[in-house]
Amino acid sequence: MGAILLLHTCLVILFTTRILLRDDLSPPGRLAWFVILNLLPYFGSAMYFLFGETDLGNRADKRHKEIFEEIRAKASWFMGEATSTEKLIDPVYLSAFQYAGSINGFHPSMGNAAELMADGNETLTRMVADIDAAIDHVHVLYYIWLDDNTGHAIAEALIRAAHRGIACRAMADGLGSRAMINSALWQRMREAGVHLAVALSLKHPIRTILTSRLDLRNHRKITVIDSRITYCGSRNSADPEFLVKAKYAPWVDIMLRFTGPVVVQNQLLFASDWMQATNESLDGITLSQGPTEGGFPAQVMGVGPTERHGATPQLFANLIACAQNRLTLTTPYFVPDATVLEALCATAYRGVSVTLIFPKVNDSLIVAAASRSYYHRLLDAGCIIHEFKGGLLHAKTLTIDGKISLIGSSNLDLRSFDLNYENNILLQDEATTLAIEERQQTYVSRSEVVTLPTVLAWHYHQRIWHNVIATIGPVL
Repeated sequence: MGAILLLHTCLVILFTTRILLRDDLSPPGRLAWFVILNLLPYFGSAMYFLFGETDLGNRADKRHKEIFEEIRAKASWFMGEATSTEKLIDPVYLSAFQYAGSINGFHPSMGNAAELMADGNETLTRMVADIDAAIDHVHVLYYIWLDDNTGHAIAEALIRAAHRGIACRAMADGLGSRAMINSALWQRMREAGVHLAVALSLKHPIRTILTSRLDLRNHRKITVIDSRITYCGSRNSADPEFLVKAKYAPWVDIMLRFTGPVVVQNQLLFASDWMQATNESLDGITLSQGPTEGGFPAQVMGVGPTERHGATPQLFANLIACAQNRLTLTTPYFVPDATVLEALCATAYRGVSVTLIFPKVNDSLIVAAASRSYYHRLLDAGCIIHEFKGGLLHAKTLTIDGKISLIGSSNLDLRSFDLNYENNILLQDEATTLAIEERQQTYVSRSEVVTLPTVLAWHYHQRIWHNVIATIGPVL
């Protein structure tokens, strides 16, 4: 008994000391780990050892810094100029665009155009057609790449392009696309001449566990053709039926097809991941840019565990604070930190119409419970909450005042905030924002409103469950 008590005490002291030494951990996160370690010291110690740290190690941080130094040295003119932001962006929203530019050096450039895809079928048809029309290169990166109709069609298009002599580079996340990476189709792409790489490989799991953590993932979805066309949005290389989690289907995604200077910024973001995975230089990647006149201003924003801590929630808070009339947000995973939660409540309190759209049925029971723990505060502040009933709403969108849009791969949860590599495009354009708002309204039409009386009527055991999960939310 004494030995067990001694082990218990040593484990708690050891990991508590480590937590207290971390300056990057928020007070709620630190408190959540304290609760887990004291209530379940053996389980909590194992979980902290596996999942407590949020960095990839010194080697990855050093390589990331080297990569962006090389990008700035060789391709800074493609990244936009900070001094041009004030000329291009409405002063009301200027601070948010400036903040986005501070993350990894991409700034707004004019000359962009965007087309909202009608659905998954149109996205796939247009993407394959663009790959088939490529004349120089095709670069793709997906978190989840399945060997279904969509995943197979993209792979076959890359094989055809490689046979024509097009430089094709394809990356997939080591965890999210593990079945594809080990498939005959992946090998066929390699044999056809498609250059392949794995983002955050799981080939050496023990080393990963000892030096980092297994669940730091590349969640990006990037497709670039000839530096002329890029697709940005929430869709992986997978069918809406999403066979790996079919009972939640259809996955309801949103994708935009962009042309203009923002394409090259997305190309550079892809290049940074490619260089990290392969140790290659930027020299082998074609970069070109068309006219930068006309169109609308837009910029890429990429985040991840090798970027500065807190960049994503701070960007969202900046954007939310800029809203003057209306703000609509859709996300499948809503576990905000205090920065985002307070920004949403403050914006609603000052009279802005804040509409939040979440899935009614979530593929993660833990995330669903944590999300609903915030409903009371949000509704008290005047936010309007809708729960989508037509499948799993996977679209990640933010629209502001009919003028500003943010679209990409980032959710409003702590995985996107701290653990995942994400890609987004921030833009200022009324026509594009209107198109996204109209799509958001189709989600509203397939949703049910959640009211404060409904939340107050939840059974006490539901509320306890939601709040218990929310208490450990900072470590989810």
